[in-house]
Amino acid sequence: MKIVLAYSGGLDTSVALHWLRDRYDAEVIAFCADIGQLESVPDVRERALRTGASEVRAEPLTDRFLTDFALPALQAHARYENKYLLAAPLSRPLIAQRMVEIAHAVGADAVAHGATGKGNDQVRFFTSVAALDPSLTVLAPVIDWELKTREDELAYAEKHGIPVPVGKEKPYSIDTNVWGTSIECGELDDVAQPPPADAWQLTGDPRQAPDEPTRVRIGFTGGVPVSLDGQSLGLSTLVGRLNALAAPHGIGRIDITESRIVGFKTRGIYEAPAATVLMAAHAELESLVLDRETLHHKQSIALRYAELVYYGYWFSDLRRALDGFVATLQPAVTGEIAVDMFKGNCTVVSRSSPNSRYSRAMATYEAGDQFDHQAGAGFAYVWSLPLTAGHRA
Repeated sequence: MKIVLAYSGGLDTSVALHWLRDRYDAEVIAFCADIGQLESVPDVRERALRTGASEVRAEPLTDRFLTDFALPALQAHARYENKYLLAAPLSRPLIAQRMVEIAHAVGADAVAHGATGKGNDQVRFFTSVAALDPSLTVLAPVIDWELKTREDELAYAEKHGIPVPVGKEKPYSIDTNVWGTSIECGELDDVAQPPPADAWQLTGDPRQAPDEPTRVRIGFTGGVPVSLDGQSLGLSTLVGRLNALAAPHGIGRIDITESRIVGFKTRGIYEAPAATVLMAAHAELESLVLDRETLHHKQSIALRYAELVYYGYWFSDLRRALDGFVATLQPAVTGEIAVDMFKGNCTVVSRSSPNSRYSRAMATYEAGDQFDHQAGAGFAYVWSLPLTAGHRA
């Protein structure tokens, strides 16, 4: 039997690699997606080999992740429950997609992951694999095994000589990629208390941020961010640089009590410096170039799009259909937005576009006003007729 395991190098997946080999007498191919996480990918690769993986595939997927997953979510303005920018949920369908592709290439019978039964990820992995190849078995060793606690896992690792990260115990569950960081568990489980200072991984404390704002100019072509302060950059480089500029200002911190897929509430904190700035800039540019009815309808679907991503329905027909609608609008989303980053806030300070629908002559109350005020009075009369009729009725 061959199994492709989504391997992060942490305790759960390291124990899972050995457990799968033992339980199923299987060859385990460890797959590590390099999508800009904080962990050292070469170290993870070495750990997988020492744990007994028959093969390790560590692949640079940052460009694919940003272009095929993060960018569509950015253009849709997807924020789960109007806050969370979905860095982890966006990465799961990519990881599942590559696991399925690798399984086909090596003739594997199953794929596996290290998610727990109460988490969102076990749903996301299962739904994604089911959409791509329902004939593959999806194994969840952390759900199936006899190990009940973290101490049980550590004892199993020691017994079988499994190398696991050593050092000071971290009380948090942390997941990172180039689009953002998720932090849960530990003291964060007390929703009455603010996040401890050591929980934040990327961003500085806004109260200790620089006393002067940093201004950045972001250029878009067809809805895609293509330049920073006038310099043309690839998407990965642009996101990386913007993360570095925004993080010291405390941009992109989110503290949310969210509704999990499996039905209960959980508290998590998230950091998404570049994503926060890019979404603010993209939304501002759309408000400049889209007509009112189109803009309002697009805003109305943003929450639904975010739900589909969060729920693990990336490969659904509805998500693809919503992408189609969003894509038809992006050619007009061309221009430049300037944003000031200052003590946790990003504020749009200027906007320009060759496709701008703004007319100063129509908007001004000063000399040069070209609006027909008499026509406005007639419009107000006609616009109010349904309400007038309702009052009479």
